Amino acid sequence: MSSMRPYDAFLLISFGGPEGEDEVIPFLENVTRGRNIPRERLAEVGEHYFLFGGVSPINQQCRDLLAAVTADFDANGVDLPVYWGNRFWEPMLTDTLARMREDGVRRVLALPTSAYCNWSSRTAYREDIERARAALGEDAPEVDLIRPFYDHPGFVGPLAEHAQACLDRLPEEQREGVRLLFSAHSIPTAMAEASGGPDQDLGPEGAYGAQLAEVARLVVGRLDREYPYELVYQSRSGPPSQPWLEPDVNDRMEQLAGEGVPAVVVVPHGFVSDHMEVKFDLDVEARETAEKLGIGYERALSPGTHPAFVSMVTELVHEYTGRAAEQRLTSLPRCAGGSGQCCKQR
Repeated sequence: MSSMRPYDAFLLISFGGPEGEDEVIPFLENVTRGRNIPRERLAEVGEHYFLFGGVSPINQQCRDLLAAVTADFDANGVDLPVYWGNRFWEPMLTDTLARMREDGVRRVLALPTSAYCNWSSRTAYREDIERARAALGEDAPEVDLIRPFYDHPGFVGPLAEHAQACLDRLPEEQREGVRLLFSAHSIPTAMAEASGGPDQDLGPEGAYGAQLAEVARLVVGRLDREYPYELVYQSRSGPPSQPWLEPDVNDRMEQLAGEGVPAVVVVPHGFVSDHMEVKFDLDVEARETAEKLGIGYERALSPGTHPAFVSMVTELVHEYTGRAAEQRLTSLPRCAGGSGQCCKQR
């Protein structure tokens, strides 16, 4: 294998999730620390996890992705040890960086399990990295965060393949009038407006909304024919008084049913894997809404461990180590380096 300098290791950084009922509330306390969320609200959200035995799918999905990435690294000459650290549950990021330091790692290339630009999916990761490094002191490993990859062919391709599989499953009479709903995590409108940089004129939803819209367009362009589609949002968690991105997927399905749309295919293009917000918000709540409305419902898989997505990780590493050119399907602006003007919280 050839040298991968200047990096000593690859790090996957994810959100984390509980893997037992006794871990649910402590995990949610980590996620909401400093936000004064009432404990009864945590218990309410915890019920989503208890439906699945208190086990979030995300940790196992990270293990599966790491195994696939390790094999792809070996097959493509990437000579980097692979590590994994979470922001809110074990293995915690600080503990992983401490282990990397003990292993002699000095420079790290890190992939976040988030493809887009906004404070919660980019800047918050950077802030967590810096907090972890500060806790370890001056000899903490340096960490470079891989760029947003929403428009990489290895992300867009699997979304299109999985959306097409859903369309193919629909009865012909439903497929003729189907509406594709591209779903992403809602965020406060102020956060969306601040996503990207201060000089980027990307519309009222900032870089986040523009990138989501562009990925939806790219996916539809890869299907067997052009289908009507639109963006929807899910997983809102803020107070009613705070504006968040809309429309909600359930609200929009009710409107579409009233307009005579016979079926929807929901494409969770805002997500990398089928974690809890996909499994509950789409597979439970949205599916129940569709059944109540009497319309057809299919939910496409996220990229997960699709071979093209796994290969994308290797290609991104090659990009950062000077062994390959950047692959992008758009020319949209994105989060710029470590600029303090990029992707502010509000």
